[in-house]
Amino acid sequence: MKFRNIFIISVIIIGIIVGIGGSYYNKKDASKGDDIPQVISSESPLGFPSASMNRLELYSNGEVYLIKYNGEGYENNNIIEKVTGPIFEKTTGEEGFKYLYASDVLLDSPCVYVMKKDIFIRNKLLFNVGTEHEDFGLIPFVIVLARSMISIDFYGYQYVQSNGSITRNNDYNKTKKKAYDALKQYDEALIKIEKYNINKNTADYLKIYYTNAILLKTETLEDKDQKQYINEIKKRRMIKNIKSSNIKQLLRKIILLLSIKQYLKFRKKVK
Repeated sequence: MKFRNIFIISVIIIGIIVGIGGSYYNKKDASKGDDIPQVISSESPLGFPSASMNRLELYSNGEVYLIKYNGEGYENNNIIEKVTGPIFEKTTGEEGFKYLYASDVLLDSPCVYVMKKDIFIRNKLLFNVGTEHEDFGLIPFVIVLARSMISIDFYGYQYVQSNGSITRNNDYNKTKKKAYDALKQYDEALIKIEKYNINKNTADYLKIYYTNAILLKTETLEDKDQKQYINEIKKRRMIKNIKSSNIKQLLRKIILLLSIKQYLKFRKKVK
């Protein structure tokens, strides 16, 4: 099947899509072996129509290196949520990331992409096995390094979330590790930006994306750990990554510079 020979698919797509929340890749190097990586998943599969496979194959034949689609959650065979991201026509990966980074909550989830294997091989991209939420460190670079991408109005990721998923994790030690692993992945992202000679605008978008995500992880920590975590953020001078193009953003940045903890309290009040 031509489609299978061309693409590395982020989720098992042979009659099913499998979610990856809390999963680990059996292979560190996603560019080796079969085009479809082996996945251990804590999510339950739902059907994936062959007609949809044909639709994705149509895009692949049009030299699209990365295809993004939307997700929908199920409970008792009923749709309980639809997660929709920006929709756009064929563009570069860097331009696509600009559309996605500020508003797409599934941006770093491999479940909502079909990826051409070339992206991994050409750039020697690896998933960091043993890291909590390893997709956070890699998927943004899969996007910006794609020669072309498209985001389609299609719910291709269908999932039933299990109690063992990292999105329903009650193990505080894992929560803490996930937060600190995010800091490590931010440090690695800065190295990748230099390594791949990412242009300044895209580099700024990447830094903003990682900074915002890490700020939110601060809320998942207990008081003592939160204080230490905030010190790590300050040590990296991450707040300077936040841009302020309007009054609201300027106010946000000022509060962040004064006190990250106060900003988190302020953020809860205005939700």
